[in-house]
Amino acid sequence: MKFLPGWLLRVTVHSRRVRRVVLFVGTGIVAGLLAVAYSSLLDFLTRYAQGGLLGLTEHPGQVLATLDRPWVLPVMTTLVGGLTGLLISRLAPEAACLGCGPGPASVHALPVQGQGVTDGTDAMIRAFHRGQGRIRPLTAVLRTLTSLLTLASGGSAGKEGPVAFMGAGFGSWLAGKLELSDRERRILLLAGAAGGLGAIFRSPLGAAMTAVEVLYSEDFEGEALLPSIVCSVSAYMVFTLFFGTAPYVNIPDLRPATIQETPFYLLLALACAGSAWLYVKGFFFIKYRIFGRFSGRLGLPLTTALGGMAMGVVGMLYPNLIGSSHSSLELAVLGQVPALAILILILGKILATAVTIGSGFSGGMFAPGLFVGGMTGGLVGKLCQALRPELSSSQGAFVMVGMSAFFASAAKAPIGPMIMVCEITQGYDLLAPLMLCTAVSMLLSGDFRLYENQLRGKANSPAHRGESAEAALRQLKVSDVFTPGVTAVLEEGTTLGALSDIIAGTDARVFPVRGGQGRITGLVTLDDVRRVIFENALHALVVVGELARPAVLLTPSQDLHQALLSFVSAQAEELPVVDPADPDKVIGSLTMHALLAAHREVEK
Repeated sequence: MKFLPGWLLRVTVHSRRVRRVVLFVGTGIVAGLLAVAYSSLLDFLTRYAQGGLLGLTEHPGQVLATLDRPWVLPVMTTLVGGLTGLLISRLAPEAACLGCGPGPASVHALPVQGQGVTDGTDAMIRAFHRGQGRIRPLTAVLRTLTSLLTLASGGSAGKEGPVAFMGAGFGSWLAGKLELSDRERRILLLAGAAGGLGAIFRSPLGAAMTAVEVLYSEDFEGEALLPSIVCSVSAYMVFTLFFGTAPYVNIPDLRPATIQETPFYLLLALACAGSAWLYVKGFFFIKYRIFGRFSGRLGLPLTTALGGMAMGVVGMLYPNLIGSSHSSLELAVLGQVPALAILILILGKILATAVTIGSGFSGGMFAPGLFVGGMTGGLVGKLCQALRPELSSSQGAFVMVGMSAFFASAAKAPIGPMIMVCEITQGYDLLAPLMLCTAVSMLLSGDFRLYENQLRGKANSPAHRGESAEAALRQLKVSDVFTPGVTAVLEEGTTLGALSDIIAGTDARVFPVRGGQGRITGLVTLDDVRRVIFENALHALVVVGELARPAVLLTPSQDLHQALLSFVSAQAEELPVVDPADPDKVIGSLTMHALLAAHREVEK
């Protein structure tokens, strides 16, 4: 009986793998609890602000919602905007600049340090690439509180960004407390973000994939995938204990797509690429060209207050654009939203989200993007029903496929949303049209992307700068850059006096030393000789074998990264290259200068 507790103790304490599993599971549990607390508090504040103060009423089966006191909305959003801007500018200045980023003309460029980022997912991406995976706890708390006010007051934003940022912030904080390396901190950051996403959308695998691929437009962070899955599943299980396992969107009568519907799904891919372009370009135009200029002249508090007033006016004109607009999406799934109303909702949601997030409010752009994509799918579904009513019995299929295709085009992250849609619908009936639409939509979309801090690949990320240098060195072999030719080989018995004559007649800085059996036993460098070469009394007494250091040799087949490690081990500026068939036959030499020159040439 004493063996089992001792065995368990040794496994948990001394096994690095077990400790990592416990760490990721624990992070997921905390991320799930944070998502539960956030959702519960948001529901309470929303009922009080929108239901009580505004008198927002959504009529079952009807598209248009109504407001009993519409004048309250712009007052409320203006006050929340001013408060948000004041808190962020005073307490989180790193997120307070709207006008110092690259702007819509160069949105693909890497933003400068200090650029304001109000979307939680984009802030997490920036922390990964440029902040060593560090997120200030105060910044995470402040973004969370201000996003609650944004959503509760009627701002058009999503709660997934703040919740993902909360999970990422906890992962970063925990890594700091445990004194983990920058690499481990970044992994824990992504795992925490995946936990937040997996809980909110009830999509553990899709959230994990989204977290690791949203960092890059043409790559993904594979090393963080398994930790993100563990964390996301843990958070999902905690969240469902409180909110159940009901899907994010209910889709009745879902069936597999038929080949006759393929042209309409191809049309949907084109429409999603177009609506994603409008969503991204419209957001950056309003953020930089309008509110960026206001921010430089008026300051962030007044700028965010103006954005709140504009959002309030838009909400007064069309109450369905307030908050997440989730009920309108569910009506579109049921086919109960007319085509003209869908078009108004698409354009209105793009405007409302750009005004809200672009002016400096805290919130996420993931959920509004899914709404625009879903409505785009609903519009194409209406066209399919009008032209071929016998083919499209499920309007919801087009809505869900539109979500995935839209986000793939906007954020250049195709796999995660595609899996997420399958998990949301709790089936794989839509897998074929999902893959077709997502791939075609990405191919049709341009170089624009939603998240400003997203990079093209790992080679472009400061987080992988050392890895890119290593990859560049591995592309070349010693045979590509070494200098072939005859190299002076010294015998162990060569005297210091004879060595001084040899040095005077050559440009070499390192000399291999051969032993009595013809084998290379060591190296002599100029630094080794310099200590004694001017002592004339030692010229006949000291021999090369006494000055030699251990032999470090290169072969033509080694890559330059291996050669660099050999240089570091030998602490020499030049190393001999030997014949691989005969390691005692020197065929040339490689200098550190030639290695670095070759590396610079490859990186151009």
